[in-house]
Amino acid sequence: MSTPQPPMPQTAAPNWQAAPGASYPAYTSPIPVTRTHLGHALASEWTKIRSVRSTMWTLGVFVVLVIGIGLATAALVSANATEGDLVGENPLSFGFFGLLLGIMCVMTLGVLTTASEYGTGMIRTTMTACPSRGRVLLAKGMVFFVVAFTVTLCSSVLVALADVSMLSDAREPSGSEWLKGTVGVSLYIALLGLLSLVVGSIIRHSAGAITIMIGLLLAPLVIALFMFSESLEDLRQALFEYSIPNQLSVFYSQSLTDTGPSGWDPLWFMLAVTAAAFAGAYALLEKRDV
Repeated sequence: MSTPQPPMPQTAAPNWQAAPGASYPAYTSPIPVTRTHLGHALASEWTKIRSVRSTMWTLGVFVVLVIGIGLATAALVSANATEGDLVGENPLSFGFFGLLLGIMCVMTLGVLTTASEYGTGMIRTTMTACPSRGRVLLAKGMVFFVVAFTVTLCSSVLVALADVSMLSDAREPSGSEWLKGTVGVSLYIALLGLLSLVVGSIIRHSAGAITIMIGLLLAPLVIALFMFSESLEDLRQALFEYSIPNQLSVFYSQSLTDTGPSGWDPLWFMLAVTAAAFAGAYALLEKRDV
């Protein structure tokens, strides 16, 4: 039979406290931490577009085409025109042919500005550095638009001045014609290049997006040329009127049709199309994985 043990006295649990130690200074990083904004994205995209070789080659070929063909056309017309042939002609209109071919260079650069990053995988680094995808797309568009507009304006002004001096028998362009033939057409081409940039963001494939844009440039006019049925006359007329070559010619008052866009209408039309495409590209960019 066991003897009952007396209860042990209850002692309070010891209150352990860490011995006070020496205080160490907190580490402060020498790298400044700032809140990113659109200006940082613009600086990044400007560094990209001016450092890649595609920019130099596409814009270089564009300048050669616009200036070379524009001056060659004016020289050929001046050498073969007889007295009175150019009376009433707008000398600025002879810059149309160089710009029509040069458009393809601007569209190509617009596509490469976005689609090439998906091909190389650089887009992952871009989105990691700037998680705001809409900000990246906006920065790309703003930088590209300014570059395309500036190069087009400088080239078109140079050709316009040279054509006016070479074609002395033609009439003097009005102020409105000067504005449309230089600033207006430069805005239109820059918007067309911006549309190509947006298509590149949607397609994410350089060759595919360039093919789509070249088709958009040439297909409506080519298709309209082979529409002989009277039942398709309205569609044929619409394709002629809203084809890119015809809209470009409107800035020189040389429209292919008597109806359709006139004045500054092509610019507003291209602005609306580009804005709608930009909104669609932004929505897809937010939903899809990079």
